[in-house]
Amino acid sequence: MGATSEQLGVMKLSEAIKRAQGMGLDLVEVAPTANPPVCKIVDFGKFRYDISKQEKDKKASGTKLKEIKFRVNIDDHDYLTKIRHGEQFLDKGNKVRVQLQFRGREMAHQEFGMQLMSKVRDDLATMAQVEMEPKAAGRNITMTLSPLPANKRKRRFSLEDEEIEPDKDATEEAGD
Repeated sequence: MGATSEQLGVMKLSEAIKRAQGMGLDLVEVAPTANPPVCKIVDFGKFRYDISKQEKDKKASGTKLKEIKFRVNIDDHDYLTKIRHGEQFLDKGNKVRVQLQFRGREMAHQEFGMQLMSKVRDDLATMAQVEMEPKAAGRNITMTLSPLPANKRKRRFSLEDEEIEPDKDATEEAGD
């Protein structure tokens, strides 16, 4: 393969080396197990850099653990915003730790916290499975969710960057 990625066909090694030197580049073997072996005419330094960059991207794509914090008396709008963020994290393949914090006298009613955690679990059921059940520890309840396989995930809550289409009735009335 040439520097511009065009196929040069099957040729002798000496001819390929001469062609690479004529361009001021290197002949690099990219598929040694193929028959005949596949080589590329490229700058070797740039080739190594591209390979290291690809390997780095593969490592970076590992799952991360994201955290969403709730309080017992959370408002509906705030709850939906946090659920949307949770869906985004899960959609990217990250695990999500859901943490519910109690303050002061809220500790007397931990059952409200467990109800909220089960609501979160149900709302994210189309995106994730429970890895660690809700567990109380001190003034917190913690639950870990891991994403479902990509083909089984289904978002229930709208994305922030989705445009809401206006109703036909509302646009017709405005035109009258």
